[in-house]
Amino acid sequence: MTPRENQENEPLLGEESRENKPFKFTPEELTQLVDPKNPDLLKKYGGTEKIVEGLRVDPAVGISSDEGLDTNNPKSKPFQERQEYFGRNVLPEVKQRSLLSLIWEAYQDRILILLSIAALISLIVGIHEDYSPRHPKGESRVGWVDGTAIIVAVAAVVLTNAINDYQKEKQFRKLNAKKEDRVVKLFRSGREQLISIHDVNVGDILFLEPGDIVPVDGIFLWGHNLVCDESSATGESDPIKKGDLEKNLDPFILSGSKILDGNGRCVVIAVGTRSFFGKTMMALRDGENEDTPLQIKLDALAEQIAKLGVSIALIMLITLIIKYFVTAAISGNFPDTEEIATHMILIVIQAITIVVVAVPEGLPMAVTLSLAYATTKMLKDNNLVRVLSACETMGNATAVCSDKTGTLTQNRMTVVRGLLGFKRFDDEEQISDWRKKIASSTYDILVQGIVLNSTAFEDKDENGNIDFIGSKTECALLDFVKSFGVDYKEIRSAIKPARVYPFASERKTMTTIIKLSSAGPSHGKAPATGDYRSHVKGASEIVLGHCSHYIDAEGKVQELDDNIRQQYKMNIVNFTTDALRTICLAYRDITTDDFNKLGDEPPLNGLICLGLVGIQDPLRPGVKESVEAFRKAGVFVRMITGDNVVTARAIARDAGILTKGGISMEGPEFRKLSAEKLDETIPRLQVLARSSPTDKTIIVKWLKKNGEVVAVTGDGTNDGPALKLADVGFSMGIAGTEVAKEASSIILMDDNFSSIVKALKWGRAVNDSVRKFLQFQLTVNITAVVLSFASAVMSDESESILTAVQLLWVNLIMDTLAALALATEPPTDDLLNRRPTSKNASLISYRMWKMILGQAIFQIAINISLLQLGPAIFHLSDSKEDLAVLRTLIFNTFVFLQVFNEINCLRIDDSLNVFRNIFNNHVFLIVQFVVILGQFLIVEFGGVAFGTVRLNWYQWLVTVLIGFLSLPIGFIIRLIPNVCIPESILNEDHKPIISQSKMHLGSVFEDVRTETMILSALKGGSKDKKSRLNELVRRKRKSTA
Repeated sequence: MTPRENQENEPLLGEESRENKPFKFTPEELTQLVDPKNPDLLKKYGGTEKIVEGLRVDPAVGISSDEGLDTNNPKSKPFQERQEYFGRNVLPEVKQRSLLSLIWEAYQDRILILLSIAALISLIVGIHEDYSPRHPKGESRVGWVDGTAIIVAVAAVVLTNAINDYQKEKQFRKLNAKKEDRVVKLFRSGREQLISIHDVNVGDILFLEPGDIVPVDGIFLWGHNLVCDESSATGESDPIKKGDLEKNLDPFILSGSKILDGNGRCVVIAVGTRSFFGKTMMALRDGENEDTPLQIKLDALAEQIAKLGVSIALIMLITLIIKYFVTAAISGNFPDTEEIATHMILIVIQAITIVVVAVPEGLPMAVTLSLAYATTKMLKDNNLVRVLSACETMGNATAVCSDKTGTLTQNRMTVVRGLLGFKRFDDEEQISDWRKKIASSTYDILVQGIVLNSTAFEDKDENGNIDFIGSKTECALLDFVKSFGVDYKEIRSAIKPARVYPFASERKTMTTIIKLSSAGPSHGKAPATGDYRSHVKGASEIVLGHCSHYIDAEGKVQELDDNIRQQYKMNIVNFTTDALRTICLAYRDITTDDFNKLGDEPPLNGLICLGLVGIQDPLRPGVKESVEAFRKAGVFVRMITGDNVVTARAIARDAGILTKGGISMEGPEFRKLSAEKLDETIPRLQVLARSSPTDKTIIVKWLKKNGEVVAVTGDGTNDGPALKLADVGFSMGIAGTEVAKEASSIILMDDNFSSIVKALKWGRAVNDSVRKFLQFQLTVNITAVVLSFASAVMSDESESILTAVQLLWVNLIMDTLAALALATEPPTDDLLNRRPTSKNASLISYRMWKMILGQAIFQIAINISLLQLGPAIFHLSDSKEDLAVLRTLIFNTFVFLQVFNEINCLRIDDSLNVFRNIFNNHVFLIVQFVVILGQFLIVEFGGVAFGTVRLNWYQWLVTVLIGFLSLPIGFIIRLIPNVCIPESILNEDHKPIISQSKMHLGSVFEDVRTETMILSALKGGSKDKKSRLNELVRRKRKSTA
C-alpha cells in the first residue's frame, strides 16, 4: 500500500492499517524507492522529511543508542522492535554443504553407478564361486577381490571429488570473510559512532565519506559535492552527483556503490536481504549448474560402453551355450541336468566377467585426478577454481567477453604524457629527464597547484594498502608529484586554501585560491605577483580557452598568441586520439581587492597556462601477448566496458582486440538493434562501450545460442547475471564485489587478464589428459574383452587365459596408475597453437579410434598367436607346469604391450614424436617405473594369488621386446593416410561464426563501397553534397575505427 496523494492533513496511511505497525512505512514500501530508483514514489510518500518522520528518527540526533532497551530486563537488547520489523543488515549464511551431501552429489555420475552395479554383481558371483562345491581345494578364495577393488576405486573417486569441492568452498569463504565485516560511521544519540555494518539499522543516520563502500540503501539528507560510483551496482559508468530531489538531483544511495568525492549523510531505508545489494546476492543463490561439455560426452560414452559390454556378454553367453550343447551332442555322452546347470552357471559367470572387464573403471579416476591436479596448480597461476568442472569447460572456450578497467588495464590512472612548462615528455620513462630540464619556478607552482587544488588524500584502501583515495584524475596527479619525493601533507599543512570552487560539470573546472606567504616549504615560496593565487585545473579546451598567457621553457610568462595556442590544441588532439584523459593546469595571481570581490563563480579570466598532462589507465603487462595468444588459440576476444567509445576503441586497438573489420559501438545504439541486426553485428562486435549489464547478458545468451562456449569476466555487482549465465565466469579477487565472486566459477586472484590464458591452457590440458587416458583405457579394455572372449571360446573348459586377479591388476591398478600418469602432464604453449574443439565433436576422435583399433588388433593378434604358437616358440610341453608358464608369458606380454602403448598415448594426434617433453613429465616416468617394478614382483613372487610362475631371462627378454613393438606399430598407424576420410570427421575444430580473414575481406568491400559513394557524392549536385559527404566520412571513420 502506498501513501495517498494530496491529503497532507491526514496520516500517511489509514490508521486502521497502521494500528499494529510500529512504523509508518513497511519494508516493502521503502524497497520500492530504490529498486528501481523511483523519485515519483518518493514525492508521493511526502519526500525525505516524511520518510524520516515515518522511521521515528531526528536527523539532527539520530536514533537513540538504547532505543527499546529495558534496563529491568537483563535479556533486553536495543533496537529489537526496529530489527524485528525491518530486519538486520546480515544475509542468511549460505548453509555449507556437509561432506556427506557432497559425497552423495559426487556419486550421481552414470559411470560410477554403472561401475557400482558391475562391482556388486562381480562380488556376489565371486563369493558364490569361492564357497561353491566346485571351488578347487587348496586354492585361495579370491573371487571377492575383483568386486571389492572396483568398489574401492569408486569410493576413492567419490571421496576425492567431495573433499576437493569441500576444500574449494572453504577456501572461497575464507577469501570473502575478511571483506564482509567492517565498520562504518553513524550518528546516534547526537554523536558520531563507529559501528559494524552488521549492526546498522533502518532509520540510522549514516556518514558518507570518500572511499566508503555503502553497505545499505539510503536517502540523501545533506552533504557537499557528494559523488557516487554506482558502476558495480547498476553498470552506470559515469559518477553520479547526489543531492536533494527538489534540486533535481539523485537522492538515492544504493548499497554496493562507492563514495568518490564530497561528504554527506543519508537516512538508512533498507538493510540485509531487502537492500539492493542483498537482493542481488540472494538471487544468485538460486539456479543449478549446467552439465559441462565433457560431462555430457562422458555420460554418453558410459551408456555406449554399457550397451557394448552387455552386447558382447550376450554374444559370448549364446556362443558358449551353443558350443557346450554341440560338443556334448557330438561326444555321444550327453550330460545330466545337474552337470548342465553347473556349466550354465560357469558360462554366466564368464559373461558377467566380460561386462566387468568392459567397464572403464579408471575413467572417473582419470577425470578426477586431472581436475584436482589442474585446480591445485591453477591456484599458483592466480586462478582459484570454485567450480571444478569450469576448469575443463574453459579448455574449449571459443569466446571471451572481458571488462576493460582493472582486467585489461591496471585500474590506476597514471600521468603518461605531458607538455608542462613547454617541455614535453612522451612516456613515463622520460618524466625524470623532464624534471631536470624544467625551470624550478615553474616546477614549484606546478607542484603547489597539484597538491592544493585537490580533494584526494592518502589512506588505507579496502584491501588495507596505503594509496590515494578520491577522484582518479587527482590521484594520478598526486602520484605524479609523489614520484619526485614531494610530501603533499607537508604542503597542505603549511598552506590552507582561502577559497575552494569544487569541480562542477557545468564549467568542468576546479579552482582553489590560497593566500601567498613566505612561510612554509619551498613549494610555497614560488614567485608571486599578487597577494593570492588561484590554481585551476580542468577540461583542456575549457581551461585553455580562459588562458591569456603561458609559461615558456625558461620559466617566463609569455603572451599566448594564436601560434602557441594552436600548438597546445594539436597536443590536446594527439592526447585524446591516444585515449588519454587530457587535463590543463593553470594559475593566476590576484590582489586582496580582487579576492574580496569574488562571488559564487571562480575567477577564470586571464589565466597563465602551466601546460597539459595526458592521463591513462595503462594496459596491464602481458595483455597484448595474451590477446594474441587467444587469437592463435581460436578464441574471439570482446571488450565490454562502461567507458566512452573513443577511450574503449583506443585501448582495444592498443591491446590488439579491435582489428580490421571489427565493429565497435556504444550500448544505447546496441540496445536499439533488431534481432536480425544483432545476428549481423555480434559476430563482428569487438568493442561495446557505455554498456549496461543487460548488454553483456544479451551478448552471452546470443553466443551460447549459436554454439559458442563463453567465458565472461566481471568485477561488479551488476556483472552477476552475466557471470552466472556464462559457461565460465571469471571474477576479480581484488577489485571484485562479493556478488561477482559468488556468481563466478573461477576467481582471478590477481585481477589479471593474462591469468585467463593460463586457465585456457590448463583447461585444454585437462581435456587432452582425459582423451589420452581414454585412448589407453579403451585399447586395454577392447584387448582384454576380445582376448577373454576368444580364449574362453577356444578353451575346452571355457576359461579365459587371463585369471580374475590378473585382470584386476590390468584393469584396476594399471588403469589407476595410468590415470595418474596421463592426468598430471603439465600444459605446454603448444596447446594454444590450435583451435578449440567443437562442442559437438566426439570425445574419441577419428585419429584416436585409428590408434585404439590398430593397437587392439595388433595386441589381440599377438596374444592369440602366443596362445596357439607359444609352446613351439618357447619349447613348452603340454604339462600342467608348462601351461602355467605359457599363461604367465601371455600375461607378461599383455602387460608390457600396455606399458609401451602408454607412451604412444602421450599424443592423441598424428604427431610422430611421442617422446617430446617426456622428461618434463616426472609423474609419468615414476608411474612407468612403479608399473614395471610391480609387474616384475607379481611374476617372480605372485605365485598362487596371481596364478603366475617365475620366468627365465630369455622369456623376460622376448616378452618385453614383443611389448616394445607397440611403439613402432603406433608409428606405422600414424603414417596411415586419411585420404578417404571426410573432412567433417577429421576436423573436429570449432567453426567460428566469422573468421578473421572474412572480417578483413568484409572491411575491404565496405571501404571500396564507401569510397565509391564519396566519388559519386562529389559528382552530384552541390545542394546536398556537403551533408552527404559528412555522412559518408562519418561512416568511413566508424568502419576504420
